[in-house]
Amino acid sequence: MSQPTPEVYEQGKGMDAHNQVMREVRSRKEKSYDPHEPTRVWLDEDNTPNGVRESLTIILNTGGCRWARAGGCTMCGYVAESVDGGTVPHEALMDQIQVCLDHEADEANEPAPLIKIYTSGSFLDEREVSAESRKAIAETFGDRERIVLESLPDFVDREKIGDFTQYGLQTDVAIGLETATDRVRRDCVNKYFDFEAFEDACAEAVAADKAGGAETDVDAHVDVDVEPDATGNETDSTGETGETGGAGIKAYLLMKPPFLTESEALEDMVASVERCLAVDGCHTVSMNPCNVQRYTMVDDLYFQDGYRPPWLWSVAAVLERTADVAGIVVSDPVGHGTDRGAHNCGECDDLVQKAIKDFDLRQDPSVFEQVSCECEATWEAVLDLETGFNQPLTR
Repeated sequence: MSQPTPEVYEQGKGMDAHNQVMREVRSRKEKSYDPHEPTRVWLDEDNTPNGVRESLTIILNTGGCRWARAGGCTMCGYVAESVDGGTVPHEALMDQIQVCLDHEADEANEPAPLIKIYTSGSFLDEREVSAESRKAIAETFGDRERIVLESLPDFVDREKIGDFTQYGLQTDVAIGLETATDRVRRDCVNKYFDFEAFEDACAEAVAADKAGGAETDVDAHVDVDVEPDATGNETDSTGETGETGGAGIKAYLLMKPPFLTESEALEDMVASVERCLAVDGCHTVSMNPCNVQRYTMVDDLYFQDGYRPPWLWSVAAVLERTADVAGIVVSDPVGHGTDRGAHNCGECDDLVQKAIKDFDLRQDPSVFEQVSCECEATWEAVLDLETGFNQPLTR
């Protein structure tokens, strides 16, 4: 049985009592994991500042997020999938990368231009991924177009990003900000940093962009037709933009953490999207509807009828209301249509999810005009009537 313990780094954040409860919840985990096998790997397509790209998503099996091992976020159960002991050797991590490359070779016609690497923690935390492993992974994928790396803001600095931009890789750091509202992040999510830390991480990405980014000679494209892609960026007929080796930030937001009503969660997301994309260096927001994961406080609340995941109508509403912001806004509701994931009535869930996926790729809010259901009236009543004293008003 796993027995996560706090370390000096995680203590003194003003959340020690909460973390003590979370450590007890997480200690119920019994399954162990092979350090030579990734947690998951799959092929998909994603919207990027360079347009829609085929992607290879890798979730590395590491020792887990150090904040989660101290107790961590109320909704996150990913530490339960991590290797016991806190560290994974360099050779084992590279074995995981090879498994992912083999999967890509078997399932794809050609290498994906976009690589997304997550650790369910911080890729840039050298306790999870050593500097040796980070540099080897950068070299492995140095011939791709773009890479996304997951990290808490503490570990984001221009030198680490430079390990990737030196190969000409467009490098994005995905930060689990969850919300732009400090009180919600602290009291509902139990995350220790404030919005200023996110702004500092964006500044590091901007510095790395200036140090490692370079614009391709314009004259090299004088005979190529230029047209806007799905995000409004100008691309040539080969699908390439004129930028190489730059860096930016992708903000991950959490739709409806515990203790917020449906309407509070919706308004918080709209405000958070707008505030994030106003920060220099942040070009994309990925809004993740909260789902109920095992070994979490949200899981305990859910089984005591104290939590309902967000309505898919709320996800659509946020995307519609932020469609004109200067940046990309996407969402991928995990477990949509199930009781533990974002859902409506059960009849329209797949249709709304399809519209959300369509919006992700085309950024066109008119897709939501094509879906409707009688349960919209119930959702609207929830927005109007649900309060902190009667939530969840519906299941």
